[in-house]
Amino acid sequence: MATEAPFKGILPTFDVDKEMKRWEHLFKVFSQPEPEVGHTPRDEVWRKNKSVLWYYPAKQKKYETPLFFVYSLFNKPYILDIAPKTSVIEGLINMGYDVYLLDWGTPGYEDKKMGLDTYIEKYLRTAVRRALRHSEADEITLIGYCLGGTIASMYAAIAEEPIKNLIVATVPIDFKPFIGPEKWAEGMRNGDINIDRFIDVYGLISPDLVTGMFRAIGAPVYFTNYTMLLSRAYDSRYVEKWRRMNKWTLDQVPFAGEAYRQLANDLFKENKLVKGELMLGNKKVDLKNIKANLFVISGSRDNLILEEQSKPIMELVSSEDKTYVCVEAGHVSLALSGLFAGIVDQWASHRSNAIPNSQS
Repeated sequence: MATEAPFKGILPTFDVDKEMKRWEHLFKVFSQPEPEVGHTPRDEVWRKNKSVLWYYPAKQKKYETPLFFVYSLFNKPYILDIAPKTSVIEGLINMGYDVYLLDWGTPGYEDKKMGLDTYIEKYLRTAVRRALRHSEADEITLIGYCLGGTIASMYAAIAEEPIKNLIVATVPIDFKPFIGPEKWAEGMRNGDINIDRFIDVYGLISPDLVTGMFRAIGAPVYFTNYTMLLSRAYDSRYVEKWRRMNKWTLDQVPFAGEAYRQLANDLFKENKLVKGELMLGNKKVDLKNIKANLFVISGSRDNLILEEQSKPIMELVSSEDKTYVCVEAGHVSLALSGLFAGIVDQWASHRSNAIPNSQS
C-alpha cells in the first residue's frame, strides 16, 4: 500500500547540495582576505594634500576627448573599478577612451575647514587643467556620479576650462524632494536641527555617522548586508559580488566639516543650486552658464536619489544638446554591474571627436 509524507507540499524541500554550498561560501567569506579592488592599470598624474589624479590609458585610443570622473565625497571611488569584467573604468578604456579619475582621498582633522569652494576651485579645477595638459586634448568630458555629479555641475557652471560634455548620473540637483525621515527634512529646514554646532565641535563628520545617516534613509526597514548574504550564499557569483560591495559599503570616509556645513545649509536647507543663489567664494553658481552637451542618467530602482531630484537640471542649463534617460538600475548597481560604461559609450562615442581610422 502506498504511503505519503504527511507534510508534503507544506514544508519546503531541503536541498542538501544547495545548503552545503551556502555554508561553504559563508565560511570562505569570514576566513579569506578581503577581495582586491582597483585592478585596472593606472598612473599618477598629480597630487595635492590627500587627493590624487589618476590616469587610465585607453587600450587602443579611439577618441580625442578624454573622460574625467568626479566621484562623491561620501565614499571611495573604487566602486568604478571594483572587479574585472564589470569595472566601469576598465570597460571604458577597452572602448577606446582615455580616462582620468580624481580621487579626493580621506580628509583628516586638519582638513576640517575645506569647503565645497576649496574642493572645486583648488582641487577639481586644477586637476582638470592637469588632465587637459597631460592628454594634450582641446576639450574634456566631465562625468559626475551621485554627489560627484552635483559638484561637477557646480564646477561646470563657473568653469573657464573647455568642457565639451557633461555627464551626470544619479545626481541630486533639486534638494527639495527628500528620501528619508520627514522629521529630518522638517528639522533641517526650520532650524530645529543645527548642524553648525556639531561641526564647530567635532570638525569632521565621522564615517560612522555617514553610515548611520544612509541606514536611516532606508528606515523603517533595514536589512543588514549579512542578512542578504545568508539568503543567497549558495550562489558563488553573488557571494563574490557581495564581498566587493560589502568592502566598499563599510569603507566610508570622513566628510570635511565646512563642506558638509555648505551641503546641509546651502543645498539641503536652502536649495540654492536650483534657485541660482549658490555662491562659491565670490562666484555665483548659475546652471544656465552650462552650455556643454548634457547627458543625465537616473536609475528606476534608486533608493537614494529620486528622478525628481535629477530632472530639473535639464531645464536649468543652456545646453542645446541634452539627453535624459532612466535605466533599470539602483543607485549603486548602475556602477557595480558595469552597465554604466556601456550607457556612457552609447552617448559619448558621438560626441568625443573620434580619431579617423581608429574605429576598425
